[in-house]
Amino acid sequence: MTEPDVWLLVLMGLAALTAGWVDAVVGGGGLVQLPALLLGFPGASPVQILATNKLGSICGTTVSSLTYFRRVRPDLRTALPMAGFALAGAVLGALLGTRIPKEAFNPIILVVLLAVGGYTLARPSLGHGTGLRFRGRRHHGAAGLIGFAVGVYDGALGPGTGSFLVFALVGVLGYGFLQASAKAKMANLATNLGALLVFVPAGAVMWEVGLVMGACNIVGGYVGARTAVARGDRFVRAVFVLVVGAFVVKIGWDTAAQLGLV
Repeated sequence: MTEPDVWLLVLMGLAALTAGWVDAVVGGGGLVQLPALLLGFPGASPVQILATNKLGSICGTTVSSLTYFRRVRPDLRTALPMAGFALAGAVLGALLGTRIPKEAFNPIILVVLLAVGGYTLARPSLGHGTGLRFRGRRHHGAAGLIGFAVGVYDGALGPGTGSFLVFALVGVLGYGFLQASAKAKMANLATNLGALLVFVPAGAVMWEVGLVMGACNIVGGYVGARTAVARGDRFVRAVFVLVVGAFVVKIGWDTAAQLGLV
Protein backbone atom coordinates (compact mmCIF):
# COMPACT_ATOMS: atom_id res chain seq x y z
CA MET A 1 0.00 0.00 0.00
CA THR A 2 1.34 3.45 -1.01
CA GLU A 3 1.93 6.23 1.51
CA PRO A 4 -1.13 8.50 1.99
CA ASP A 5 -0.91 12.02 0.59
CA VAL A 6 -1.50 15.15 2.66
CA TRP A 7 -5.09 15.70 1.53
CA LEU A 8 -6.06 12.16 2.37
CA LEU A 9 -4.60 12.62 5.84
CA VAL A 10 -6.57 15.87 6.22
CA LEU A 11 -9.79 14.09 5.30
CA MET A 12 -9.03 11.28 7.75
CA GLY A 13 -8.35 13.88 10.42
CA LEU A 14 -11.71 15.59 9.83
CA ALA A 15 -13.49 12.23 10.03
CA ALA A 16 -11.67 11.45 13.28
CA LEU A 17 -12.54 14.88 14.74
CA THR A 18 -16.24 14.24 14.08
CA ALA A 19 -16.00 10.68 15.33
CA GLY A 20 -14.33 11.82 18.53
CA TRP A 21 -17.15 14.25 19.30
CA VAL A 22 -19.89 11.70 18.62
CA ASP A 23 -18.07 8.99 20.54
CA ALA A 24 -17.52 11.21 23.58
CA VAL A 25 -21.17 12.21 23.80
CA VAL A 26 -22.85 8.85 23.36
CA GLY A 27 -20.57 6.39 21.56
CA GLY A 28 -20.78 5.34 17.93
CA GLY A 29 -17.81 7.23 16.52
CA GLY A 30 -16.96 4.14 14.49
CA LEU A 31 -19.97 4.96 12.31
CA VAL A 32 -17.89 7.87 10.98
CA GLN A 33 -14.31 6.66 11.37
CA LEU A 34 -14.46 3.11 9.98
CA PRO A 35 -16.24 4.00 6.71
CA ALA A 36 -13.73 6.84 6.23
CA LEU A 37 -10.83 4.41 6.56
CA LEU A 38 -12.49 1.92 4.22
CA LEU A 39 -13.05 4.60 1.58
CA GLY A 40 -9.63 6.17 2.00
CA PHE A 41 -7.64 2.93 1.98
CA PRO A 42 -9.42 0.39 -0.24
CA GLY A 43 -6.19 -1.63 -0.57
CA ALA A 44 -5.74 -2.12 3.18
CA SER A 45 -6.65 -5.41 4.80
CA PRO A 46 -9.61 -5.61 7.21
CA VAL A 47 -7.29 -6.11 10.17
CA GLN A 48 -5.29 -2.98 9.21
CA ILE A 49 -8.50 -0.96 9.08
CA LEU A 50 -9.66 -2.27 12.46
CA ALA A 51 -6.25 -1.76 14.09
CA THR A 52 -5.81 1.78 12.78
CA ASN A 53 -9.33 2.66 13.87
CA LYS A 54 -8.49 1.44 17.39
CA LEU A 55 -5.34 3.56 17.54
CA GLY A 56 -7.28 6.68 16.57
CA SER A 57 -10.14 5.86 18.92
CA ILE A 58 -8.05 5.16 22.03
CA CYS A 59 -6.62 8.68 21.91
CA GLY A 60 -10.08 10.24 22.01
CA THR A 61 -11.50 7.85 24.60
CA THR A 62 -8.55 8.56 26.90
CA VAL A 63 -9.21 12.30 26.87
CA SER A 64 -13.00 12.01 27.11
CA SER A 65 -12.66 9.50 29.98
CA LEU A 66 -10.49 11.94 31.93
CA THR A 67 -12.87 14.82 31.18
CA TYR A 68 -15.90 12.84 32.34
CA PHE A 69 -14.02 11.68 35.45
CA ARG A 70 -13.15 15.23 36.48
CA ARG A 71 -16.61 16.67 35.81
CA VAL A 72 -19.08 13.81 36.48
CA ARG A 73 -17.17 11.74 39.06
CA PRO A 74 -18.47 8.28 38.06
CA ASP A 75 -18.42 5.59 40.74
CA LEU A 76 -15.10 3.78 40.20
CA ARG A 77 -16.35 0.76 42.17
CA THR A 78 -18.51 0.01 39.15
CA ALA A 79 -16.52 1.63 36.35
CA LEU A 80 -13.10 0.05 36.97
CA PRO A 81 -14.19 -3.63 37.30
CA MET A 82 -16.42 -3.20 34.25
CA ALA A 83 -13.46 -1.77 32.33
CA GLY A 84 -11.30 -4.72 33.41
CA PHE A 85 -13.84 -7.23 32.10
CA ALA A 86 -14.22 -5.15 28.94
CA LEU A 87 -10.45 -5.29 28.33
CA ALA A 88 -10.43 -9.08 28.71
CA GLY A 89 -13.39 -9.38 26.37
CA ALA A 90 -11.74 -7.17 23.76
CA VAL A 91 -8.56 -9.30 23.78
CA LEU A 92 -10.69 -12.40 23.20
CA GLY A 93 -12.73 -10.64 20.53
CA ALA A 94 -9.63 -9.44 18.66
CA LEU A 95 -8.24 -12.98 18.68
CA LEU A 96 -11.54 -14.32 17.35
CA GLY A 97 -12.09 -11.47 14.92
CA THR A 98 -10.09 -12.91 12.06
CA ARG A 99 -11.95 -16.25 12.35
CA ILE A 100 -15.54 -15.01 12.41
CA PRO A 101 -17.14 -14.05 9.07
CA LYS A 102 -18.04 -10.39 9.35
CA GLU A 103 -21.12 -10.97 7.18
CA ALA A 104 -22.72 -12.80 10.09
CA PHE A 105 -22.70 -9.71 12.29
CA ASN A 106 -24.77 -7.21 10.32
CA PRO A 107 -28.20 -8.90 10.50
CA ILE A 108 -27.81 -9.55 14.23
CA ILE A 109 -26.60 -6.01 14.95
CA LEU A 110 -29.48 -4.55 12.92
CA VAL A 111 -32.08 -6.42 15.00
CA VAL A 112 -30.38 -5.33 18.23
CA LEU A 113 -30.24 -1.69 17.11
CA LEU A 114 -33.92 -1.68 16.16
CA ALA A 115 -34.78 -3.10 19.57
CA VAL A 116 -32.53 -0.56 21.34
CA GLY A 117 -33.93 2.40 19.40
CA GLY A 118 -37.54 1.26 19.76
CA TYR A 119 -37.19 0.68 23.50
CA THR A 120 -35.59 4.09 24.02
CA LEU A 121 -38.27 5.91 22.01
CA ALA A 122 -41.08 4.01 23.75
CA ARG A 123 -39.86 5.19 27.17
CA PRO A 124 -39.39 8.97 27.05
CA SER A 125 -38.24 9.12 30.68
CA LEU A 126 -35.53 6.48 30.19
CA GLY A 127 -32.12 7.72 31.31
CA HIS A 128 -33.26 11.11 32.62
CA GLY A 129 -32.02 10.21 36.08
CA THR A 130 -30.23 7.42 37.92
CA GLY A 131 -32.33 4.77 39.67
CA LEU A 132 -30.23 1.64 40.05
CA ARG A 133 -32.06 -1.65 39.56
CA PHE A 134 -29.55 -3.84 41.41
CA ARG A 135 -27.40 -3.51 44.49
CA GLY A 136 -24.13 -4.96 45.72
CA ARG A 137 -22.81 -8.05 44.00
CA ARG A 138 -25.70 -8.26 41.54
CA HIS A 139 -25.00 -4.74 40.34
CA HIS A 140 -21.26 -5.31 39.94
CA GLY A 141 -21.79 -8.74 38.38
CA ALA A 142 -24.19 -7.31 35.79
CA ALA A 143 -21.75 -4.47 35.03
CA GLY A 144 -18.93 -7.00 34.56
CA LEU A 145 -21.01 -9.12 32.19
CA ILE A 146 -21.95 -6.04 30.17
CA GLY A 147 -18.30 -5.00 29.95
CA PHE A 148 -17.12 -8.45 28.88
CA ALA A 149 -19.85 -9.04 26.27
CA VAL A 150 -19.47 -5.62 24.65
CA GLY A 151 -15.68 -5.98 24.87
CA VAL A 152 -15.79 -9.20 22.82
CA TYR A 153 -17.90 -7.44 20.21
CA ASP A 154 -15.57 -4.42 20.10
CA GLY A 155 -12.46 -6.53 19.68
CA ALA A 156 -14.02 -8.55 16.88
CA LEU A 157 -15.76 -5.76 14.96
CA GLY A 158 -16.35 -2.53 16.86
CA PRO A 159 -18.85 -0.02 15.40
CA GLY A 160 -21.42 1.05 17.98
CA THR A 161 -19.52 -0.19 21.02
CA GLY A 162 -19.98 3.02 22.98
CA SER A 163 -23.69 3.18 22.13
CA PHE A 164 -24.24 -0.42 23.23
CA LEU A 165 -22.42 0.29 26.50
CA VAL A 166 -24.50 3.41 27.15
CA PHE A 167 -27.78 1.63 26.44
CA ALA A 168 -26.88 -1.35 28.63
CA LEU A 169 -25.92 0.92 31.52
CA VAL A 170 -29.15 2.89 31.14
CA GLY A 171 -31.56 0.11 30.24
CA VAL A 172 -30.18 -2.74 32.35
CA LEU A 173 -28.52 -1.07 35.34
CA GLY A 174 -30.67 2.06 35.56
CA TYR A 175 -28.14 4.88 35.15
CA GLY A 176 -28.97 8.27 33.69
CA PHE A 177 -27.52 8.97 30.26
CA LEU A 178 -24.76 11.28 31.52
CA GLN A 179 -23.52 8.86 34.19
CA ALA A 180 -23.79 6.02 31.68
CA SER A 181 -21.69 7.91 29.14
CA ALA A 182 -19.00 8.57 31.75
CA LYS A 183 -18.71 4.89 32.66
CA ALA A 184 -19.02 3.79 29.03
CA LYS A 185 -16.01 5.92 28.08
CA MET A 186 -13.83 4.16 30.66
CA ALA A 187 -14.97 0.75 29.44
CA ASN A 188 -14.51 1.80 25.81
CA LEU A 189 -10.97 2.95 26.60
CA ALA A 190 -10.30 -0.53 27.99
CA THR A 191 -11.75 -2.29 24.92
CA ASN A 192 -9.60 -0.20 22.60
CA LEU A 193 -6.53 -1.04 24.67
CA GLY A 194 -7.39 -4.74 24.71
CA ALA A 195 -7.74 -4.87 20.92
CA LEU A 196 -4.45 -2.98 20.43
CA LEU A 197 -2.65 -5.48 22.66
CA VAL A 198 -3.40 -7.99 19.90
CA PHE A 199 -3.15 -5.77 16.82
CA VAL A 200 0.11 -3.91 17.58
CA PRO A 201 2.31 -7.04 18.01
CA ALA A 202 0.76 -8.37 14.81
CA GLY A 203 2.03 -5.29 12.92
CA ALA A 204 -1.47 -4.38 11.74
CA VAL A 205 -1.51 -0.65 12.59
CA MET A 206 -1.01 2.00 9.89
CA TRP A 207 0.88 4.30 12.26
CA GLU A 208 1.03 7.55 10.28
CA VAL A 209 -2.69 7.50 9.58
CA GLY A 210 -3.59 6.30 13.06
CA LEU A 211 -1.59 8.99 14.84
CA VAL A 212 -3.08 11.79 12.72
CA MET A 213 -6.56 10.46 13.40
CA GLY A 214 -5.69 10.04 17.07
CA ALA A 215 -4.68 13.69 17.43
CA CYS A 216 -7.93 14.84 15.83
CA ASN A 217 -9.93 12.33 17.87
CA ILE A 218 -8.48 13.87 21.03
CA VAL A 219 -9.86 17.30 20.11
CA GLY A 220 -13.27 15.86 19.23
CA GLY A 221 -13.36 13.76 22.38
CA TYR A 222 -12.52 16.69 24.65
CA VAL A 223 -15.11 19.00 23.10
CA GLY A 224 -17.74 16.25 23.01
CA ALA A 225 -17.30 15.31 26.66
CA ARG A 226 -17.52 18.95 27.77
CA THR A 227 -20.63 19.45 25.63
CA ALA A 228 -22.35 16.39 27.11
CA VAL A 229 -21.56 17.43 30.68
CA ALA A 230 -22.80 20.97 30.06
CA ARG A 231 -26.03 19.93 28.30
CA GLY A 232 -27.01 16.99 30.53
CA ASP A 233 -29.12 13.83 30.19
CA ARG A 234 -31.72 15.12 27.73
CA PHE A 235 -29.08 16.24 25.22
CA VAL A 236 -27.19 12.92 25.48
CA ARG A 237 -30.44 11.01 25.00
CA ALA A 238 -31.27 13.02 21.86
CA VAL A 239 -27.82 12.39 20.37
CA PHE A 240 -28.13 8.71 21.31
CA VAL A 241 -31.39 8.36 19.36
CA LEU A 242 -29.87 10.12 16.34
CA VAL A 243 -26.75 7.94 16.37
CA VAL A 244 -28.74 4.71 16.73
CA GLY A 245 -30.99 5.84 13.87
CA ALA A 246 -27.94 6.49 11.68
CA PHE A 247 -26.59 3.05 12.55
CA VAL A 248 -29.91 1.43 11.59
CA VAL A 249 -29.83 3.15 8.19
CA LYS A 250 -26.21 2.27 7.46
CA ILE A 251 -26.25 -1.32 8.70
CA GLY A 252 -29.68 -1.87 7.14
CA TRP A 253 -28.28 -0.74 3.78
CA ASP A 254 -25.20 -2.94 4.21
CA THR A 255 -27.40 -5.93 5.09
CA ALA A 256 -29.63 -5.34 2.08
CA ALA A 257 -26.55 -5.11 -0.18
CA GLN A 258 -25.15 -8.28 1.41
CA LEU A 259 -28.41 -10.11 0.59
CA GLY A 260 -28.45 -8.72 -2.96
CA LEU A 261 -31.58 -6.62 -2.41
CA VAL A 262 -30.02 -3.36 -3.61
